[in-house]
Amino acid sequence: MNYYNEIKNELINNEIYKKVKDYSKNKSDLKTYYNVGRLISEAGKHYGESIIKNYSDKLTNELGKGYTTTNLKYMRQFYNLIEKGHAVRDELSWTHYRELLKLKNIHEVDYYTNICINQNLGYRQLCEKIKNNEYKRLDDKTKLKLINKEEIKTEDFIKNPILIKSKYNKEKITEKMLQQLILDDLPSFLKELGDGFCFVDNEYKIKMENTCNYIDLLLFNTNFNHYTVVELKTTELKKEHIGQIQTYMHYIDENIRKWHHDKTVGIIICKKNNKYVMAYCSDPKIISKEYELTK
Repeated sequence: MNYYNEIKNELINNEIYKKVKDYSKNKSDLKTYYNVGRLISEAGKHYGESIIKNYSDKLTNELGKGYTTTNLKYMRQFYNLIEKGHAVRDELSWTHYRELLKLKNIHEVDYYTNICINQNLGYRQLCEKIKNNEYKRLDDKTKLKLINKEEIKTEDFIKNPILIKSKYNKEKITEKMLQQLILDDLPSFLKELGDGFCFVDNEYKIKMENTCNYIDLLLFNTNFNHYTVVELKTTELKKEHIGQIQTYMHYIDENIRKWHHDKTVGIIICKKNNKYVMAYCSDPKIISKEYELTK
């Protein structure tokens, strides 16, 4: 079998197809690069790794730019990824896949693939999520749920730590400063919590008898149909923080929540978590996550 001619014909046919049917050129790209990757893999078994450089030189000479050894290796990686069980999604471009192919874990690839499709992310947005180690900041239980395709809950996609962009050149800040940083880039903060979170208000006023209290952030999750109380703490988590957020959650449930809403969830975002405090928290709807200031 002449592997080189097969590879060359695949690439030429793809270029012709893209010119004639531009609307589906991405699907054609992915199919072509899968086939080329398969042929390169088979050729390597017969002629060794050096065959990629040989093919690259000949393709560049005959077809022009775009067929470097790096690109051909990416095509082989793409073929191997699909053979491992990853389903090709033509909603993603080859540029997306080139970035995904840098990841070693197929489950991580699947996670970012689904996020790109669900959130309609461009290449640069994908790069930003990978750079911020979004998958690695998920809880191990969440990763296992994703692998086993189990039911997901609100807390599963809340990152730990939650990254908050800071304009301050110091690590110690007040709760008011932390709140303002969040409000300055609210869309990014909501994405750190996962899908479906919508902003309701900050410093949300609640009155209990003659006393007024203020919830740092009140959110609503459209995916899980519940209000979310967020309290910000620039210290280590303390047991009194649990009591405070429980009070706020009960108030929302009794006075704001409608009959068709699920019960309110509470998120405490603190500088340092305390597993012992959380171990004795009897309310499973209270979640504690750390934050990290970034530039």
